[in-house]
Amino acid sequence: MCAPGKGVETLRGLRAKGLSRRAIAAAVESGDLLHLRRGIYADRDTCSPVVTAARHGGRLGCVSAARHLGLWTLAEDHPTHVWMGGAGHAYAHEGCACIAHWDDGPVEQGFALPSIPRVLRQVLRCQGVESFFTALESALRRDELSASGRDWLRDHTNDAAREALAFARFDADSGLESLVRWRLRTWNLPVRTQVRVISVGRVDLLIGDALIVEIDGAGNHDGPAHRHRDLRRDAHAAIWGFVSLRFDYALVVHDWPTVEHAILAYVDRGLHLRR
Repeated sequence: MCAPGKGVETLRGLRAKGLSRRAIAAAVESGDLLHLRRGIYADRDTCSPVVTAARHGGRLGCVSAARHLGLWTLAEDHPTHVWMGGAGHAYAHEGCACIAHWDDGPVEQGFALPSIPRVLRQVLRCQGVESFFTALESALRRDELSASGRDWLRDHTNDAAREALAFARFDADSGLESLVRWRLRTWNLPVRTQVRVISVGRVDLLIGDALIVEIDGAGNHDGPAHRHRDLRRDAHAAIWGFVSLRFDYALVVHDWPTVEHAILAYVDRGLHLRR
């Protein structure tokens, strides 16, 4: 991703930087500048989502902005989400599948992204509380959501979001870990995160004092070497009286009932307790 708010410029902005109309036309002709729509240009290295949002008449918003800011999002492939402010104007453009967000708010200079609290509220309204929670914990982990930002969210969201804010932690290691914790909360299980286990190292989740739950992110555990390391960790955990469950991205995101039933089956048999 290109730097937030960089790469897109108005004709007035380019002229203020000393470029003549002839120089701008030459840059467009050479491909150094892209002419997006009347009066709006982009550097040739500007990333595609930012270009699409500017063509549409706004700037990145919602999950598109969250990804651009480095936050973990539950949404997979999706159209470009564009923040239009409260009174923007949408422009038709080739291949448009944009999702516009019209919530009002202070618009920063140029094409800067909305603030992280506003991005999170857009995710809540558009994608639901689970996506909001995973992005929220990602922002907290990166230390990019201030106390005043959390206060703003409490005042400008709903009860579900306030529950998520109260439940959120600062040490979530991945969005998948956040999602599993959020979905397990209704069972009132004693869940701890990022616990160091003897002879194993740090584990994603520890339920009770004996049930290890590891969540393997997409691509992070592929290959024989990683597979051997995971098996070795599970074997060492068993030596010390722990039991392990391991789930991948597809199971957590697309087959949650299987994950939930497996965890609850171990808990029902008391396997989460040391004997």
